[in-house]
Amino acid sequence: MSKTIKIVRTDQELECPVVDEKLRALGADLVLLPDGVDEDVLVAEVRDADLVLMCYTPITRRVIESAPNLKGIVKYGVGIDAIDIEAAKDHRVPVVNIPEYAEETVAEGAFTMMIALAKKLVPLHNAMQSEGWAWPQAKWMGSDIAGKTVGLIGCGRIGRSMARMAGVGFRARVIAYDPNISATDMAAIGVEKVDDLHDMLGQADFVTVHSVLTPQSRGLMDAAAFAAMKPTAFFLNVSRGAIVDELAMLEALKSGQIAGAGLDVFNIEPMAHEGHPLSELYALDNVILMPHLTFYTQDAMRRLEEETIERCLELLEGKAVLIKSKDPRLTAQTSGVVLAPG
Repeated sequence: MSKTIKIVRTDQELECPVVDEKLRALGADLVLLPDGVDEDVLVAEVRDADLVLMCYTPITRRVIESAPNLKGIVKYGVGIDAIDIEAAKDHRVPVVNIPEYAEETVAEGAFTMMIALAKKLVPLHNAMQSEGWAWPQAKWMGSDIAGKTVGLIGCGRIGRSMARMAGVGFRARVIAYDPNISATDMAAIGVEKVDDLHDMLGQADFVTVHSVLTPQSRGLMDAAAFAAMKPTAFFLNVSRGAIVDELAMLEALKSGQIAGAGLDVFNIEPMAHEGHPLSELYALDNVILMPHLTFYTQDAMRRLEEETIERCLELLEGKAVLIKSKDPRLTAQTSGVVLAPG
């Protein structure tokens, strides 16, 4: 690596000190750009870049076409919907993500919100803070998870971890809607496959979203889907905000059509107390809001940074980059990649 390497990392707000330190130790000119960086600025920076690392910032066809020296795009995270994969394939630029670093972590985050909703922890905490005590009145009565039905939308890595926690861990019945996974494969992990989404929603006491964002899953949880849920059921989303018709969700929460929600992701991020389509959520005590941080633990970030460096070195050294994801958008690449076995 005698030539000076230029690497652009977007979304600098997500601090990755190990990644930054090790890339600079290679002698790389590392350019850090903020979340929401203007596309013109990004285009100007990637013109002579060897590598782009991104988390949330869109990597469009225009960005890719402006970078003739680009050896690869590394998503330091899981979701790849912000990357124009077809443009990358057209220009023989490998795209890789880090799919395994937080599968347990995010499931734990979703399960934490599930427990908190079931036990009414947020309103009880608020009552303790404001009143000093709360007596056993009907409004404070929680529910068990044992014996209830947990419905998964998506039964991939994170969904399977969630299924194990709910089923083996808490003795819940676990059902799932996922057109891409067979009933046999689900049964092997103790999950019942339900072919019809609305049927699954009508059976579940807790609905939790773990699907990737694709054209097929975009807006999947619409007004009709929320109407299919039990009025006593809770909704959780730790995947992508765009899978949900969020205004329909807001109306379902305000009207009592569903019992509550735990949300870590939103179609428009960051959230805000004013001027955001979902600002009314802040006033609802049956809603738990997280700032897209269920992945953010010391353990997960260590795994993320270590594997990000591994993928960067493969690309910079001209090796085929290892694709561990099962996402067909990544496994269909034919240039500069090698698929992990299994």
